[in-house]
Amino acid sequence: MKRNFRWWLLLLLPLDALIVFVVVISLSDFTPKPMETAEITVVRESDPVIPDTFSLISWNIGYGGLGSSMDFFYDGGKKVRAGKQQTTVWFEAIGNWLRIHESTDFILLQEVDFKAKRSYKMPQDRLLSDILHNHHAVRTLNYDVLFVPVPITAPMGYVKAGLMTLSRSRPSASFRHAYPSISGWPERLFLLDRCFLETRYTLPDGKELVVLNTHNSAFVDDQQLMLQELEVIRDKMRAETLAGNMVVAGGDWNMNPPGFVPNTTYSGHRFVPLPVSIPDGFFGNEWLFVYDNRAPSNRHLDQAYTKGTTGSTTIDFFIVSDMLEVVAHEVIDLGFENSDHNPVRISLRPKNPVKP
Repeated sequence: MKRNFRWWLLLLLPLDALIVFVVVISLSDFTPKPMETAEITVVRESDPVIPDTFSLISWNIGYGGLGSSMDFFYDGGKKVRAGKQQTTVWFEAIGNWLRIHESTDFILLQEVDFKAKRSYKMPQDRLLSDILHNHHAVRTLNYDVLFVPVPITAPMGYVKAGLMTLSRSRPSASFRHAYPSISGWPERLFLLDRCFLETRYTLPDGKELVVLNTHNSAFVDDQQLMLQELEVIRDKMRAETLAGNMVVAGGDWNMNPPGFVPNTTYSGHRFVPLPVSIPDGFFGNEWLFVYDNRAPSNRHLDQAYTKGTTGSTTIDFFIVSDMLEVVAHEVIDLGFENSDHNPVRISLRPKNPVKP
């Protein structure tokens, strides 16, 4: 985090009011367990079997509030939120794009607002479930704060948001896995409680496909702190493969993949590497990092987006177990029109076809 909550709090409130405010926020602090059941919010009647070749899309939709004309104060810009009409336009465009791609077997979304001031209290989880009417829906919280008091002139206010995984096949189980807190006090009271969302799908042979939807910490330059989060999801992935299950993890990692180098042109975008990246060999040789280096998946928010000028990078990708074969993959370059992230897509199939 590039801003300092301590100074904001001191400037915002007199001492007595500050004490009361901090006590109230502390008592209401969202403190999830290391692992807990995630809510399956929508269960459809149809339960198609996972096909031999299946597809996934991962997209951080930026709660419909971080389209191309937006800059953001957390990232060095000045704005807190876009206008209501603009936010509605961006969110509806995101929904329309997902509707076009509703044949996708698994859709992993990050930064979905359940109810928040920044997105004008739109119930985005419910609206997206209505759009993707053939998909089961699982959601979990990673941001639940009564009042974010920054910036002083236009506080972000109430935020309730999280991750969603939508799937054409019905999950047999779903769980929220907490990442360790890597922020100090009082910052951690107002920041996301990072996690990944696990959904499980039973295969005809009794084994399972395990899909992990992750949103790792941002604004952290300390590689060792970032690795504390990665260790949690890495250990989960290893445990599942030892049990004979197929695993795919995707989402917004907020780190460059190991040794990432864009192709020559990066489709005309300006590449700026992050100060942190996943170290070579951290996950082991049995895992495949799948990303498209032809275009970025994320852009900086220090200014409105201008292609070739605004910094951009690759932080959205998949990690796949060696039981799966990659059929196709791509970043879908939407020019950051409706979100500060581009969606990424992958098609997979088992190396050894599953038989009942």
